Amino acid sequence: MSSTDLSPTLELAVDLIRRNSVTPDDKGCQDVMIERLEKLGFKIEKLRFEEVDNFWARRGEGEPVLAFAGHTDVVPTGPLEKWDTDPFKPEIKEDGMLYGRGAADMKGSLAAMIVAVERFIEEHPNHVGSIAFLITSDEEGPAKNGTVKVVEHLQARNEHIDWCIVGEPSSTNQLGDVVKNGRRGSLNGYLTVKGQQGHVAYPHLADNPIHSIANALAELTNQVWDNGNEFFPATSFQVTNINCGTGATNVIPGELEMVFNFRYCTEVTAEQLMELTDSILEKHGVKYELKWMLSGRPFLTSGGSLIDAVKHSVKKVTGYEPELSTSGGTSDGRFIAPTGTHVVELGPSNATIHKINECVNAEDLNLLTDVYQQILIDLLAEA
Repeated sequence: MSSTDLSPTLELAVDLIRRNSVTPDDKGCQDVMIERLEKLGFKIEKLRFEEVDNFWARRGEGEPVLAFAGHTDVVPTGPLEKWDTDPFKPEIKEDGMLYGRGAADMKGSLAAMIVAVERFIEEHPNHVGSIAFLITSDEEGPAKNGTVKVVEHLQARNEHIDWCIVGEPSSTNQLGDVVKNGRRGSLNGYLTVKGQQGHVAYPHLADNPIHSIANALAELTNQVWDNGNEFFPATSFQVTNINCGTGATNVIPGELEMVFNFRYCTEVTAEQLMELTDSILEKHGVKYELKWMLSGRPFLTSGGSLIDAVKHSVKKVTGYEPELSTSGGTSDGRFIAPTGTHVVELGPSNATIHKINECVNAEDLNLLTDVYQQILIDLLAEA
């Protein structure tokens, strides 16, 4: 693949995809971005927390602050022999798709962000407010030493982001057809049900934890936690793992371990879900220990200048109106929105993310660059 045949966005995307930055390794991706941002006058802060590389870059001192957020880490490739091409040797095939791990999630978006900002600053060197980048290599992993730590670092010195565009692949069938303007919260429960191991022929001398949880589990799965609202579907409860038993046919188990997850909306809080779960377990006399892990609270950007600029920019570049959606899993937007920032996720198609033969329409990345540039014009171009 000759770089002379590629647009600036595709050339940068290819450079980033070549680097096998499997989480949490960055493999120099951030240095590539930083070098280009420094040439534009950005002030760079490299922020390494434990094994995770992050950086915060800002051009300008004033407000409002428009930040682009994203991650350089990618998920593991899976079996290499199942890929049609080397996942770290990007290739644009005859179908117009750019193949490689991270092409869609989300090195293509990172490239589009950088090139869009370069073009915007060339045309508007005296733009209003500030442009920023918040980049991590810990989004696909535990997400403990990435965006959340950078946000805490900014909060400690009262530095605030007004608007944030996260480059997650949000589109479904064509670029910009779906823009994420919020996400559901995610709450995990780790339940241990206590029983008494014994012989199946003498059940009166044992206490089967499977039996003791059965009625409570039935109520938990049938419970209506809320009815959702105009932006979010109703909260869902799903059991993801159950482990119990010795493997023998004649032994009543003594303990059951279960993992479950709530994907919840803004109609209920994590604390309310915890309290109601406890009350159901206690009502059925379950002997248990329960630990909770809150992965992220729900967030929503229902309207405002950022939403208006995104909708206008997508329409101007693509010709159609985007759909606002809160569906899907979590993203690092969950760490940024609680500070009062208006957050949207806008990127290419998510059809192949995390899959074998991950790919993205090459022309979509060029269009995405145009959309990002238009958003900058709408929000920060000098009057």
